[in-house]
This record gives sequence, C-alpha cells and structure tokens, in this order.
Amino acid sequence: MPWSLLFFFDLIGTIAFAISGAFVGIRKGMDIFGVNVLAITTACGGGLMRDLIIGSIPPQMFRNSFFVMVAVVVANVVFLLMYLHRHMPRKVAPLYDKLLFWFDSLGLAAFTVDGVMAGIAIGHGDNEFLICFLGFMTAVGGGALRDLLANQMPDIFRKHIYAVAAIAGAVLMVVLLRLFGSQRIAMISGFLLVLLLRFLAARFLWNLPKVKMENDNGGA
Repeated sequence: MPWSLLFFFDLIGTIAFAISGAFVGIRKGMDIFGVNVLAITTACGGGLMRDLIIGSIPPQMFRNSFFVMVAVVVANVVFLLMYLHRHMPRKVAPLYDKLLFWFDSLGLAAFTVDGVMAGIAIGHGDNEFLICFLGFMTAVGGGALRDLLANQMPDIFRKHIYAVAAIAGAVLMVVLLRLFGSQRIAMISGFLLVLLLRFLAARFLWNLPKVKMENDNGGA
C-alpha cells in the first residue's frame, strides 16, 4: 500500500480543513479558542466518525495527536494573519470566498481517499458499500460538525454538489481497484474526480433539486 501517498493526502486534508474551519470561526466572530476548536473539529471530526463506525477505539486522533497538532498550528497561524489584517479591503473579499471554497474542496477530496483506504486497511476491501460510506463520512463528517457548531446549515445539504462529489470519488476508487488493482491509481483518480466535480459545480452553479416553498405572507 502506498503509505507515503496516503500520508500526503491526510496532511493535505488536515491543513485544508483546518484552514476552512478557522476561516468559518473567524467569520462567525469566535475568539481564538473557538477558532481552534472549529479547526480541529473540521480537520479531525470525519476521521473520528469513521473510527467509531469501524470500531477503532479510541479513535486515531487520540492515539496519534500529530494531525491534531497540525490543525492547531494551522488555526493559530490563520488567526494571527487575520488578526493583523482584520480590516479586509472590499476587493479582497471575493478572494477570501474562493480560498475557502478550494480549501474545503481539497479537504473533501483528500479525506474521501483516506476513508476508503482506511476501510481497506482493516480488511473490509470486499465490502464496497462500507468502504464507500467510510470515504463519504470521513470527507463530510468534519465539515458537518463544523457547521453545526457554527450554527449554520451544513454544506452537505445545500452546497454545489458537495456530498455527492465525495460519493462519486469513493465509487470511482472502488471501481478502479476492482478493474486494475492499483491503489495508487485509485487514490489519485478519486482525489481528482472530487476536485473536478466541485470545480464544475461552482463554475456552472450545479445544485441538486430542492423544493422552494412559497412565503406564507405573499405566496399564491
């Protein structure tokens, strides 16, 4: 198994989601403790859920604190930079939103790969549904917890093809593993597919259908 590549994806996902969580905490007006909590939750929450599902107790984040420490360092760097430049010029605001989008997308893609490979590593490679679900949960779990703590609708229920991108990436990994047996090809392809779907969804404003209720005070 290409452990070095998996570690690389884990590191990308942790850094990207920690930045995403810190940005959301700062935008919500949280203090430095709240920003750290949100960054750690976003970066490690999906892995926590994954480990609980597969019965890995205590979860990995409590047995090896490396990625928790990475999230803490990233959160404090982001907080310091934003604290020193708190008066953001109006023209920079769109760049902030784009950075948040791409960090969120990188974390989503990296942890989709991580979840699928975690399921395979513990011997469930023949259970396609389980390892796809683990990829999905690892990818979206941290972001969902972040949004709940930040008192906002979780992105998985409203954002441009967010959770669906993770599912598609996990399914592609399983298919490629069955066809070619190469974990490296499966990991890179699943990662790139999630990023591609997120980019296309944002570019063309793709969204899943939803019911738009009429306003009680003015509807027909």
